[in-house]
Amino acid sequence: MATELNTEIKETAATLLQTLASFNKEQLNKVPFEGSWTAGQVGEHLIKAVSAEILYGNTTETERLPDVMVKPLRDQFLDFTIKMKSPDFILPSNGPHDKERLTNKLSKIWEDIAEAAETLDLTKTCLDFELPGAGHLTRLEWLNFMIAHTKRHTHQLNNISKALAA
Repeated sequence: MATELNTEIKETAATLLQTLASFNKEQLNKVPFEGSWTAGQVGEHLIKAVSAEILYGNTTETERLPDVMVKPLRDQFLDFTIKMKSPDFILPSNGPHDKERLTNKLSKIWEDIAEAAETLDLTKTCLDFELPGAGHLTRLEWLNFMIAHTKRHTHQLNNISKALAA
């Protein structure tokens, strides 16, 4: 299972970075349709929302199965038919956004996440932050959240790209 997770982490990061790289400077900061973020805003949101920091923070032994929240989180974030509202503390700025800066930061974040997944005890519960609506998660659950959340926004980036090309 660890190998599958590590592979999925690397694939998720690579797909995100390739998708973001497909936008030129103008497209990165252009609103594709009313009510949408720009591609740059999606990138900034992911920088604010996804971090290995939580994985290296304070933990405790887990008193339940360490993967209880994996399926519900994946089911929720990978259901592209539902519209979600971002918590204020991870909302992106209006920009403009710099593609190289976004790409470099996201690349580093995902390198750190991959290293954490390979080296830490994923059964421990992280105590430094509660996911709104889900509470304290194990490292394994956080990793799955980060993957699903990033896949959701990569899907959003693809929709933004299609809208800008139309």
